[in-house]
Amino acid sequence: MSQLIVSIGREYGSGGHEIAVKLAERLGLKLYDRNLLEEIAKHKNVDYSELAKYDETPKKEILTRTVRGLSSSHEHNIANMQFDYLRKKASEGESFVVVGRCAESVLKDFEGLISIFVLGDIECRVQRIIKVRGMTESEARSAVSRHDRTRKAYHNDHSRMKWGDSRNYDITLNSSKLGIDNAVDLIEDYINKRTGNK
Repeated sequence: MSQLIVSIGREYGSGGHEIAVKLAERLGLKLYDRNLLEEIAKHKNVDYSELAKYDETPKKEILTRTVRGLSSSHEHNIANMQFDYLRKKASEGESFVVVGRCAESVLKDFEGLISIFVLGDIECRVQRIIKVRGMTESEARSAVSRHDRTRKAYHNDHSRMKWGDSRNYDITLNSSKLGIDNAVDLIEDYINKRTGNK
């Protein structure tokens, strides 16, 4: 397998982003997450903060109109810009790690795709958010619920694959059981076995 694309979907507070960062470092691959929007903003000569407001958020159905395939939804249009960008990079043969952005669905036709979904026990996720974000327990529980709901709605709006459904991923793992570094080890080992690397 000459091209390697690792897509990482994640529950909020599961450490999925940290796993992606460490995995990209170990594999020597570029990481795409919110920085996708920075590159798109530069290319289109627009303010990044204007795009970032709509990143990985579901469209507001009541305010959205679609005419001849063109949508009035900023959320929908920005998602599609990112999907197009990822397809372009993949079509050019680039190897990379990507966090979220429905990548396991958007890039499913690329042979080098390996898709991961990271979940976690609710108590571990809440404690992680308290530690990382400095929230109270009540705020952290609310944030976990809100972000998971938003990610699920965003994903399911743009993909026929259901967010978090283990049948849509090569690996679904619970980071609460393994910890971050062991999760990275497991994914790296799986990638090496899939790609024939020792």
